[in-house]
Amino acid sequence: MPNIKVHGKPSESASRMSKANSESFPEIRESVRRLCGEFSGGYWQAKDRDRAYPVEFVETLTREGFLSVLIPEEYGGSGLGLQAATAILEEIHRSGCNGGACHAQMYVMGTLLKHGSAAQKAEYLPKVASGALRLQAFGVTELWQSARQGAVHLCHDDDW
Repeated sequence: MPNIKVHGKPSESASRMSKANSESFPEIRESVRRLCGEFSGGYWQAKDRDRAYPVEFVETLTREGFLSVLIPEEYGGSGLGLQAATAILEEIHRSGCNGGACHAQMYVMGTLLKHGSAAQKAEYLPKVASGALRLQAFGVTELWQSARQGAVHLCHDDDW
């Protein structure tokens, strides 16, 4: 968590927030640490060397329910929300694993939650929760917006 400073000193609210985040969801954090212990540095080095997707890691996290944490229970997820998802990703990285492939699976389906019809949600969210379907890609149309997807400007004419 970034250390927010007010007049050159860390703010009290930033310190409280950081401590609360690191102490939230202790059971989830412990489970994620144990799971990550099954994927050694050698596993990640081989994936990097071979430029391979961490299929086994993603499938394990999916099977254990960690990647469906943001999906409501009615669709097969746990519906725990953003703080639980943050705790999961934080522990993945803290344990020496790479949560890049997990991040997309957890968050991209948020578009479906927010903008999908009831029929689309019923069709796709249970498949995402079970791992039968992966929603892991999205496009950014403006190079300078890579970290600010919500600020992408759409244009309806030829004035780019």
